[in-house]
Amino acid sequence: MKQLFAILTILFFAVACGSNSTKEQAQDQAEKDAYAGLAEKAKAIFGTLPEVAENPDNAITNAKVALGKQLYFDVRLSKDNKISCNSCHNLNSYGVDNLPVSPGNDDGTFGVRNSPTVLNAALHTTQFWDGRAKDVEEQAGGPILNPVEMAIESEAVLEKRLRNIEEYRQSFAEAFPDDKNPVKYSNVQKAIGAFERKLITPSPFDAYLAGDKNALTNEEKAGLDNFINTGCIACHSGNALGGKMFQKFGTFGNYWEVTHSNPIDEGRFEVTQNDADKYMFKVPSLRNVAQTAPYFHDGSVKDLAESVRMMGKLQLNKDLTDEEVNSIVKFLYALTGEVPEEYKSI
Repeated sequence: MKQLFAILTILFFAVACGSNSTKEQAQDQAEKDAYAGLAEKAKAIFGTLPEVAENPDNAITNAKVALGKQLYFDVRLSKDNKISCNSCHNLNSYGVDNLPVSPGNDDGTFGVRNSPTVLNAALHTTQFWDGRAKDVEEQAGGPILNPVEMAIESEAVLEKRLRNIEEYRQSFAEAFPDDKNPVKYSNVQKAIGAFERKLITPSPFDAYLAGDKNALTNEEKAGLDNFINTGCIACHSGNALGGKMFQKFGTFGNYWEVTHSNPIDEGRFEVTQNDADKYMFKVPSLRNVAQTAPYFHDGSVKDLAESVRMMGKLQLNKDLTDEEVNSIVKFLYALTGEVPEEYKSI
């Protein structure tokens, strides 16, 4: 009798385990079917992240990158030797300072726009929120001379300062061997630009696009699917998931009524004086977005989920549910990459 009971018990558990196993296999298959073709669809939308953002007008060499890194971290590029490029674009905090707007060099006066991440910025078609610089080389020269930022009086002043430093005389000569007068402002820009072109941060999302179907969790895949189907890709597409176009902030309403921004920034209009450019801003990249709060051109919103909800309403005229918002946020976290340790500090 005991033997019969033992046999029946074994059979019961065998059937139960087999049933559970069958259910799990069916569930796994259903999930696979739900996301079949998603990676291929996403790759067509977002493309491939390069290892380096090349510039045919600024060849990247080891000597130039080394010089650019040295300049990037050097406070001597500011009037009072107080701040460097890294002060506002800290490579230990994903290329930002996590402030709404950043303090300047001299008296601590704050700027009026949020300092965007420098990571992957070389992939953008223009630089600054209003697109006034064509590339990272041109952008690198702006803050150094800006009286509210690094406040160097002129290009000549910086050139003289750098020429008086033996280490820089040598490193500029190595980086620009064909230049008879290598320590000059345009080469400062080229060197910093070359360094920034190396600041590319592949993420689990890129591994997924490359064929690793397990690089994203099912929740992250669902978030990607929602991101695409909600319409976020109308602006946030390409290998930087943004940075390729200008868009009016507030297509379906005044942005400041939602973000409570003060003052109201007219965006690209301030550069072009063209009425069609009022409230137009460069679409930011979403790479590392989970780490680069606060958000928008003025850093007016701290919470990523709230930012997603606002964008749904302002840009797509959609009232996203909590489930939809949280799903998209799950995907956005999968866009977090890492800066190579060799670039994080001197």
